[in-house]
Amino acid sequence: MLKPIDKRFQVSPFLVFYIITSVQVGVGVLGFQPFILEAGHDGWVAILLAALMVHGIIWIMYKLIRNGKGDLIDIHQQAFGTWLGNLLSIGVMLYFIITAITVLRSYIEVVQVWIFPDLATWSFALPFIMLTYYVVMGGFRTVVGISFFSIILPAYLALTFLFPLKFARWENLGPFFDVGLQSLFSASLKMTLSYLGFSVLLVFHPYVKGGMNTQKWAQLGTLTTTLFYVLIEIVTIIYYSPGQIKIVTWPTLGLWKTAELPFVERFEFIGISTWLLVVLPNITIFLWAASRIGKRVVGFKQKYFLVIILIIVFIGCNYFEKRESISQLSDNVGTIGKYYNFVYIPLLFIIHSISVKVRKSK
Repeated sequence: MLKPIDKRFQVSPFLVFYIITSVQVGVGVLGFQPFILEAGHDGWVAILLAALMVHGIIWIMYKLIRNGKGDLIDIHQQAFGTWLGNLLSIGVMLYFIITAITVLRSYIEVVQVWIFPDLATWSFALPFIMLTYYVVMGGFRTVVGISFFSIILPAYLALTFLFPLKFARWENLGPFFDVGLQSLFSASLKMTLSYLGFSVLLVFHPYVKGGMNTQKWAQLGTLTTTLFYVLIEIVTIIYYSPGQIKIVTWPTLGLWKTAELPFVERFEFIGISTWLLVVLPNITIFLWAASRIGKRVVGFKQKYFLVIILIIVFIGCNYFEKRESISQLSDNVGTIGKYYNFVYIPLLFIIHSISVKVRKSK
């Protein structure tokens, strides 16, 4: 059973808002629009439906936390026993690692395509991994601090989506709700891939003061992410034609190209560079959670386990070089994450609830 975390290492409840928001807003923001193309001009509705599912899963996770009185490792052990529970926790750890590889490699690809075509993958991945080691070894409070600044500092980018409005074709938004329910639901399932990452809540929750009172901040973080996605989707619909959106790989970067400022000619360069502050907490949170699970399950010190994980991430980033392999990696990780978050977690809640009731009856 997890020992209570010393209050010196815990963070304030409101910081859950920044943690949840930072793991949901990542490199996927740069190109999520084509994934919900089947919803057409009602894509923003698909985003809202996906958000409702995410809000529901967060509610389930807090039920799990209350019943389990611990983190994910404790919940697994209570539901499945020590050996099988630890094995499942290791599976979640591997999922966090492969997700970190996907996020980092996808961001490097954007840098290579838009800014530095001759940039070697390893030359970017290595210093980034060293920075990640420094942040994670600073402890959970340092990781949360990075998450806080990843929301505050790049917030000015929201204003840049006003520039495409001078080319807006508002008629693209109508007619409303003429897309079939099946298409909307299918698009919403694909949109949930952009929200993946919030499940780290089951790992970091003991490091937050306030217990169950933090749920409002987690839900508010998801709501903020949803409004941000809806804003970008609406601007995308009124700026691009339906034919253009089918062939554009990173529509959000195309929106930034409309920004005209007297002191910078290519604003998308500024946006991509600033987005590094958004990607960093994504990866640090995932790798902190992965190394934390490794420490709890295997018994190694977290810093040793982190080194092993970072070596795996570095090798993984250099393994995927072609656009096709990177896209396939993203699709596979997205599928795994969809089943983990929206199938496995509710199933875990049911099994854990039954096991708790059986123990109480005995």
